Amino acid sequence: MSEFLTDVYPWTKSLHVIFVIAWMAALLYLPRLFAYHVRAKPKSELSETFKIMERRLLKIIMTPAMIGTWIFGLALAFTPGVVSGGWFHAKLALVLLLSGLHGYLAGCRRAFAEDRNRRSGRFFRVLNEVPALIMVAIVILVIVKPF
Repeated sequence: MSEFLTDVYPWTKSLHVIFVIAWMAALLYLPRLFAYHVRAKPKSELSETFKIMERRLLKIIMTPAMIGTWIFGLALAFTPGVVSGGWFHAKLALVLLLSGLHGYLAGCRRAFAEDRNRRSGRFFRVLNEVPALIMVAIVILVIVKPF
């Protein structure tokens, strides 16, 4: 069994990183789409195009990538010694925060789809920076393991 885990670990880690990259790309792109969408008049052709782009990004890329990130991340958490590290608990808290942001962005997408967004482009440009800051913290926690 130990040999099996040794063989599977690099594949699990690779898949985790691949899904994380896809999820982060979508988390960074969706708020940017919203910042541009704000400028489009409701029910205009441009607004309807943004709605399609946002829905597809969320449903086809972002949500499956989040699910893959969680599945392979939890599989990696069973690596001996990982769960006992303080860095892991901090990382897990930040990933939960990213998951909450994912849910919030899904709600924003729904508001745009129903032409009831009340947020400004500036709000979405600022919100666009949040996943990047969280990602930096997670990378430092995983690589440096400061505690």
